[in-house]
Amino acid sequence: MLDIGPIHRKEYDIEDDRSEPVVIAEAPGRIHYLGEHGEPKAGLYLSSAIDRYMMAAVSLRKDNSLRFYAADLGERKRTTLVNLKYKREDRWANYIKVAIHVFAELGYPVKGLNFTIAGDIPQQIGLASSSAIEVAAAVALRGLLKADVNERELLARLTAAQEEFFGKDTSAVDYLVSLSARKDQFLLVDEAGLTVKKIKSPLSKYRILIMDSRVPRMGVEAELKQRRQDLKKGLELLSRKKEGAALRDFAAMDLVESMGDLPEQIRRRSLHIVEEIRRVYDAEAALRDADFAALSRIFFHSHESLRDLYEVSCPEIDWLVKRAQEIDGVLGSRMTGQGFGGCTYTIIREDAIEEYRLRLEDYERIFGFHPVIYEVRFATGARLVPPQRH
Repeated sequence: MLDIGPIHRKEYDIEDDRSEPVVIAEAPGRIHYLGEHGEPKAGLYLSSAIDRYMMAAVSLRKDNSLRFYAADLGERKRTTLVNLKYKREDRWANYIKVAIHVFAELGYPVKGLNFTIAGDIPQQIGLASSSAIEVAAAVALRGLLKADVNERELLARLTAAQEEFFGKDTSAVDYLVSLSARKDQFLLVDEAGLTVKKIKSPLSKYRILIMDSRVPRMGVEAELKQRRQDLKKGLELLSRKKEGAALRDFAAMDLVESMGDLPEQIRRRSLHIVEEIRRVYDAEAALRDADFAALSRIFFHSHESLRDLYEVSCPEIDWLVKRAQEIDGVLGSRMTGQGFGGCTYTIIREDAIEEYRLRLEDYERIFGFHPVIYEVRFATGARLVPPQRH
């Protein structure tokens, strides 16, 4: 990854860090191993941060201009605090604006700022690269302004600012993972209460591979919106017989007993959510007990449920998961991200990685897409970093 400190100083002609301090922060990407397609605002996730990061460097300007530089892309954007709003053409810079908006709304002296971002989180494949830009920019800005804003408040403010900028509901989960993560720990994230339970990973002998299927995704938002509507309708119908504030308040047996009242599609969607919540709790117990056999079943059953009940997988992703499942040394494999293409993750022993890679030669021959593999590790959460690292 680029050394962002010297790049920032060169871009904005800053000679002396003592007279014009440059504050740098990094925020990790993340994987949701379970729970990703959960009930909106009430999901339960098994997640971790990964050692791919977005970095943000920030310094003060003498004028009132806001300048943004994406070092990886060689692109520059600019605006002012008066015009701090979402613009489609500003793309990546909109995420930095979210962080600036947080501190402007809190009354901190935000006027002219220089920002530089760079990172190595693969883009648009469901690893939270955009949230990482927001968190890195916010943590850097908090450090520059010496702002007294704790992580709980930062979480709430980022969520509110994101919703205001982009005009749609936003989940706080990715921010929560980014701010709470610790090395070698899974996170059990409860979206309803915005709480995190840390679970030490027993998987020291395993590696995590992310497989980008390279399948182009079309019409994903419309499909996911339909599923959210199905879940809302399912909860309304279930609550007529048994009061519940969220689908997690129901058991799978409730859905079986209500089969005559629920349209088949709504029943399947709701059943996935209810069973996935159970899987998250079961995975927590399996991780604490180092019960690898149980954990393996949970991961594979979760993918089958996404394929058959929630219906957000696709033939290419299913093929990748099935081939992984056949390899001795694979603990689990499952789709991750929004679905309809995108990625799988595979938890695999190091001595099985070569066989896994060989299997992928058939994937390209059969489907015509050249997959990309990223090996990742557990990572700690967002933090300030020294201005220069060599």
